[in-house]
Amino acid sequence: MSNADIQTTSKPTMKVMTSRPFGIRDKLGYLFGDFGNDFFFILVSSFLMVYYTDIFKIHAATIGLMFLIARLWDAIADVVWGRFIDTRKAGIQGKFKPWIFRMSFPLVLSGILMFVKIPGMSDGFYLAYAFVTYLIWGTLYSTVNIPYGSMASVITSDSVERTTLSTFRTMGANLAGLIINVLGPLILFVNNKADSDRFMLGAILFGILSISCYMACYKLSTERITLSETKEKKIHLGTTLKGLLKNRPLISILVASLAFMMLSMLVGAVNVYLYKNYFGSASMLSMAGLIQTAAVFIAIPFVKSLVNKFGKKEIASAGMLLSSIVYLALYFLPHLTALQFVIVSGLGMFGFAFFNLVVWAFVTDVIDYQEYVTGLREDGTVYSIYSFARKVGQALAGGIGGIAIGSVGYDAARSVQTQEALDGIYTLATLIPGIVYLLIFLIIVFFYPLNKQRTNQLAVHLTAKRDA
Repeated sequence: MSNADIQTTSKPTMKVMTSRPFGIRDKLGYLFGDFGNDFFFILVSSFLMVYYTDIFKIHAATIGLMFLIARLWDAIADVVWGRFIDTRKAGIQGKFKPWIFRMSFPLVLSGILMFVKIPGMSDGFYLAYAFVTYLIWGTLYSTVNIPYGSMASVITSDSVERTTLSTFRTMGANLAGLIINVLGPLILFVNNKADSDRFMLGAILFGILSISCYMACYKLSTERITLSETKEKKIHLGTTLKGLLKNRPLISILVASLAFMMLSMLVGAVNVYLYKNYFGSASMLSMAGLIQTAAVFIAIPFVKSLVNKFGKKEIASAGMLLSSIVYLALYFLPHLTALQFVIVSGLGMFGFAFFNLVVWAFVTDVIDYQEYVTGLREDGTVYSIYSFARKVGQALAGGIGGIAIGSVGYDAARSVQTQEALDGIYTLATLIPGIVYLLIFLIIVFFYPLNKQRTNQLAVHLTAKRDA
C-alpha cells in the first residue's frame, strides 16, 4: 500500500461512545443475531424447494426461476437499504440496532406465511402465493441482515476482537444449522415424505426461536463507534462506486463469497434429494447436519491462534484446498453407504469451516480498506455490496439448483427415481463442490491482497490517520 492511493478530500472522525467495555456480552449478542437469522435462512435454503415440489407440486425448474428472480431483487434491496442506513444518524441505541428491533417482527411473520398451505386451491394460486410470500420474506430479510452485518465494525475497532465477533457469528449460524438440520427432518417429514402440517408446525417453532434471538442480540450488543457529523460525510453514490472499484480486497472477497454462497445454497437444496432419494433415508440429513456443525465447533478453538500466527487469508485458503480434495475424492466413490458418505464429507466440512469462521472478519477488513482508499467510512454501503454478492450467489444457486435437479431427471410424481436421475444428484453433490472449492482457493491465494502483514499495516495506518 502506498500513500498515493489515499484520497484526503474528507476526514471522517471516529468517535468512541462512552459505554461498558467490549466483552463476552457483545460476543454473545452478536452470536444471537445470526442465530436468529439462520433459523429461517437455513430452513428456507434446505427445505423450501422440497416443500414447493412435493407439497405445492411446483416443477423444480419453475421454482429455480422464481428463486432467481426473487434473489436478484433481494440483492438490489440490500444495496438500497445499505445506502439508506448510511444516511441515518445514530440514536441512543446506535445506528444499526434499532432497525433489528423494528424489522424482526414482520420478518418472522413473513417467514411463517411461506409455509401456509390453503387446501383446495389451484396450481396457479400456489405458484403465485409461493412467489409473493418468498419475495416479501427476502425483502424484509434485507432490512434486518444489513444493519446486523454492518454493526460488527462499530461494536469494536480492534481487529483481533473483530475476528472473534466473526467466529461468534459463525457459531450462531451453526447452532441454528444444528437445530434445523438435525431436528428439521424429524419434524418436517413423515414416513420419508414432506408433510404440510409438519412444515407449518416447524415454521412456527423456528419463528418463535428466531424472534427470541433477535431480541437477545438487541439487548446484549452495544454500538461504541460513530462518525462525527460532517459535511464531508454526505457523499454521492458515484464517489462511493469509484472507491469500490479501487477496492481490490472487496472485489476479490465478493467473487469468492459469491461462489461460496452459490455452492452452499446449491448443496443445501441438493442434499435433501441426495439423502431422501439417492441414499433412501431423509433422516440421514440429521446426521449430516450434526457432523457439519461438529466440524465447525472442532475448528473454532484453533481459529484465533492460527489467525494470529498465519493470517486470515492463509488459513481460509488452506481450508478451501482441503475441502476441494475431499469432495473430488467422493465423486470417485459413488458406492459408499450414507453413513460412510457423511463421515468422509465431514473432513471437507472441517476445511470450509475455517473460511466460514473468518469471512465476516474479511468484511470488516475490506470496510477499513474502503476508508483507506477514499477517506470515507461507509459501513452500511460496503456491507450491503458484500451482501449483494451473496444474494446474487443465492439467486444463481436457487435458479441453478432447481434447473439442475430438473435436468438430471428428478420427477416428484415418481415414487422411485431413475438411476440416471440418482447419478446426476450424486454428481451435483460431489463433483460440483470439489471444483468450486478449488476455484475459491485460487481466488484467495492469487487475488486477495490482504495477507497478515498488509492487514496489520492497514490497521496501523488508519489509527494514525484518525488520530491526526
